[in-house]
Amino acid sequence: MFLNQTTYPVGATPYLVAVADVNSDNKRDIVVINSGTNTVSVLLNTGNGTFSAQTIYVVGSTPNGVAVVDVNSDNKSDIVVANAGANTVSVLLNAGSGTFSAQTTYPVGTNPYSVAVADVNSDNKPDIVVINHSSTTVGVLLNAGSGTFSAQITYAVSNSPVSVAVADVNSDNKPDIVVTNAGTNTIGVLLNAGSGTFNTQTTYPVGLQPMSVAVVDVNSDNKPDIVVANYASNTVGVLFNAGNGTFNAQTNYSVGSAPWSVAVVDVNNDNKPDIVVANEGSSNVGVLLNTGNGTFNTQTTYSVGSQPYSAAVADVNSDNNPDIIVVNGGLNTVGVLLHC
Repeated sequence: MFLNQTTYPVGATPYLVAVADVNSDNKRDIVVINSGTNTVSVLLNTGNGTFSAQTIYVVGSTPNGVAVVDVNSDNKSDIVVANAGANTVSVLLNAGSGTFSAQTTYPVGTNPYSVAVADVNSDNKPDIVVINHSSTTVGVLLNAGSGTFSAQITYAVSNSPVSVAVADVNSDNKPDIVVTNAGTNTIGVLLNAGSGTFNTQTTYPVGLQPMSVAVVDVNSDNKPDIVVANYASNTVGVLFNAGNGTFNAQTNYSVGSAPWSVAVVDVNNDNKPDIVVANEGSSNVGVLLNTGNGTFNTQTTYSVGSQPYSAAVADVNSDNNPDIIVVNGGLNTVGVLLHC
C-alpha cells in the first residue's frame, strides 16, 4: 500500500513531525523538531510529494513537541514548540511564503513534552495546551490576541504525563483534554468546564508506558474514541467512548517493538479511520486497517530508518491518497512513504 521511503536530511535527533501547508500553495509541507540541535526544520513541498532542503529555525533547548496552527488569525500556519530543556513554549509566527519569525517564548512547567493547539474557551482564538512532564501538570495558555498568550493555568494529572490531545469527547461543543500518564499506565480525561477551565481528570487504565494518544471516532457512532500507543507493552489500545465523555476498557492490538507514536487516519479510502503506529524499537511503521465497528486487522509493517519516533499521515502528492511521513531519530532524516 505504501512505497519505500524517500528520505530527507534534517537536524540531529529529529523527534516529532507535523504536516501542514505553511506557504499557502495548497501543498502539504513538513515541519520537524530536532531535539539534538534545538531547532525546527521546515521542508517545503515542491510538488509530486518531493521536498526542498530544510530551512532551520532556532527554538529552545530539547524541543519535544510541535503543533502547526494559525494562532494569529492571518490565514497562515504558525509553529508552536514545547521546549523540554528550557521549560518554555515557543511560538514562531509565519512571516509569509513559508518563512517564520524568530520565536517568542512563554514559561510553562518543568520538562514540557507535548503540545496541542485548539480553541478551548470558544473565543475563536486557538489556545495552547502543554504537558509538563516533570511538574505532573497540563498547562493551558489562553490566546490573548494577535498570537500572544496569557500565563499558563495548570491542572494536575498523574505521574510522568507524556502526550496530549484536545477534542470534544462529551458532545457539549467544548474541547476536552486527553493525556497519557506514562508513570501510572493510565489515560487522563479532563472535561472542559466552560470558559477554558477544566475539571479534575478521570483516569482509565491502559498498557505499560502509554506514550502517544489520538482521539478519533473509530466506530462510526459520532463519539470520539481514544487510541493509545503503549510503549512497554508493544500494543496499541482502543478505548471506545461510552457516552458523556466516559470510556470503556481498552481493546489491545499487538504492534512492533516500543511503539512511540500513533496517528489515526483513513488510509484506504473506505471512510473508516485506520491506525498508523511508529514502532521505535522495530525500525518500522505499522498500519492497522479498520475492519468496521472500530476493530482492526493485524498490522502491516513498512521498514523505515532507525528509531522512528513519530509518524504523520497526509496527502503530500495531491493524488487524494494519504501518505506517511516519519522521523528517523537515529539517522537524522525524515522519510516519506507515498501511497501506491
